[in-house]
Amino acid sequence: MSTHLSRRGFMGAAGIAGLTVAGLSTLSACGSGATVSKGGAKASAKLKLPTYVQAQTAPADLAGNAAGLDATYLRYPKALTKSVAKTPGDGSRITALTETFTTPAPPQGKNAYWQELNKRLGAQFDMTIVVDQGVDAYLQKFNAMMAGGDIPDLVWFPPNQGIQRVPELLDAKFHDLTPYLSGDAVKAYPNLANLPTTAWKTAVINGKIRGVTVAYGSMGQVYVVNQDFWKPVGGAEFTSAEDFLAKGKELLDAKRNKYVLEPAYVNHIAQFAQWFGAPSGWRLEGGKLTHQYETEEYQEALAFAVKVAKAGLFWPDPNLSTVMEKMSQGSLGAYVQSFPSFLVDAKTYDFPFGVIVPFAGKEGATPHYNMGYGSVGYTAINKKADEKRVKMLLRVLDYLAAPFGTEERLFLDNGIEGKHWTRTAKGDVKLTPKGTSEAVTTAMPLAFLAAGPEYIYLPGQPELAGRIHGWQEELLKIAQSNPTSGHFSDTSTSKGSSLTTGMSDVQKDIVAGRKPLSAFKDQLAKWRSGGGDKMRAEFEASLAGK
Repeated sequence: MSTHLSRRGFMGAAGIAGLTVAGLSTLSACGSGATVSKGGAKASAKLKLPTYVQAQTAPADLAGNAAGLDATYLRYPKALTKSVAKTPGDGSRITALTETFTTPAPPQGKNAYWQELNKRLGAQFDMTIVVDQGVDAYLQKFNAMMAGGDIPDLVWFPPNQGIQRVPELLDAKFHDLTPYLSGDAVKAYPNLANLPTTAWKTAVINGKIRGVTVAYGSMGQVYVVNQDFWKPVGGAEFTSAEDFLAKGKELLDAKRNKYVLEPAYVNHIAQFAQWFGAPSGWRLEGGKLTHQYETEEYQEALAFAVKVAKAGLFWPDPNLSTVMEKMSQGSLGAYVQSFPSFLVDAKTYDFPFGVIVPFAGKEGATPHYNMGYGSVGYTAINKKADEKRVKMLLRVLDYLAAPFGTEERLFLDNGIEGKHWTRTAKGDVKLTPKGTSEAVTTAMPLAFLAAGPEYIYLPGQPELAGRIHGWQEELLKIAQSNPTSGHFSDTSTSKGSSLTTGMSDVQKDIVAGRKPLSAFKDQLAKWRSGGGDKMRAEFEASLAGK
């Protein structure tokens, strides 16, 4: 996919509040008849996912694979293919709701990239771009639009920001895209057919394809370090969790405003849990599921996070918004990042990047690395669009999903040659100041609407690109995936986000010292009775093919 997605991009539940979609209580009164569909597992099992047809593009210098290893390009390929034969739009205005995690894009009238985008799409492409400021701004805007009825043509549904009653909302306000995308039908949109099958699974609700998946790397979250920060203790290499704690204490210097970890507590617990051997989401043994919350390994990780907090290793302001600046300055030693967004950071910031490959948290522990889902949600199409317009909008999304090695992706990522970027003597693409201010800032919100498969390309940094590819290979040796990925639970769809938010909130309170460690088990009991046990049963039935 485009590697313009950035910092907070889907690192997990930390800091993410639940969203109840306003206006849904009146759906039936409006005559929609929308209800939560039952039997979603059986319906989803019968669905024919979009047929995968690999695009023919420039070959990578370091090949990727189906396990999640990203194709890596050490230089920008010279021979590009054209993936879209005709202008996709019909000249009309297209509206979209999306988000950005970086500097806001200049308005269209002062943005040459956006003006050129309109020409290439053949449409007046108007995006409502919500700027994430750590205050759930996107959720608030999403809520307001659903309640007010002024819904754009294209709406991005994020994967983990707590949207509630999604099936009802989709049934009431958005198209079922199954007839357009299921099986061979997707071949009408070659770039969409090139998206990984695993990514499409996340766009399936109750046996229907409810949006165009927004492809993302399959590698999960990773601990990223400033290697210079760790040099005084021999580097970011550790023999145990206690060794990590001891080295962190040695490097901590509160008087000089120098801390070891960013304050995203729940994300750190997820990393520690990998050290102790906790499962990714669920553990499947003999057809029975155990959630990570219920495991001794995860609870050990939470207890360790409390020790880390008491030692003062976390940045003291829990709302720190300048993580990358602190990393660059050497004021922070490590942060948790989604792997695809780590690739953005490596392009944007200049310090000696490294990663911490999970290690045994204690003697006898088996460390794991948790893989991601391969997508960051999906883009739904307003139900008011007729069939002709739905197909046009899908063609536009097909353009936005162009893979690396195509003319379309070169433009989408970088803008206009000579204005937004130039070629270096070695053939790399180098952004101009105008490219940074216009192309980068406009490409990010576009990438939340549709994106091509992940890739690694760092302009002018072939050595780092190669090292990152190597780190991925090491992580894949201990990789694990959530066994319920691709399976369906009605309860997970309707209650999963709110239940996760409740668990995340209590963990933050515990690490911050506002609640005792015992509060976790109290909340876990509520999680189980509030839907966790029902999710378990439904997932077990789906895994058993019932």
